[in-house]
Amino acid sequence: MTQRMWIPAVALLALALPGLASEDKEAMEVVDAAYVCMVNDAFYDKKQVHVQVDGKDYYGCCEMCKERLAQEVSLRVAVDPVSGKEVDKATAVIGADSYKRVFYFENENNLRKFNESAKKK
Repeated sequence: MTQRMWIPAVALLALALPGLASEDKEAMEVVDAAYVCMVNDAFYDKKQVHVQVDGKDYYGCCEMCKERLAQEVSLRVAVDPVSGKEVDKATAVIGADSYKRVFYFENENNLRKFNESAKKK
């Protein structure tokens, strides 16, 4: 394979890796929203910076995340991996995997369905 052919192949692989990582179907544990950076979608061992928007509670890991959550509506929502519906991160059931990545579910039943499908793998 020539060097010219390697560049597109590497680019395609880089695009595919995030999708593969999100489909590894690892079982999730419910976590407290106060320990989640909702900008980075990551679980931390300490409480995060609180920001209230329209009477709802969101959390970020730093002042920059706090500002972004207050200003960017798109950071305050996620897609439930089971139903495919958009959910508000402030009211979602939040599950974390062993890599401390978090996913947002519209209800506990969807998180349970996700975990059941992870057990089958």
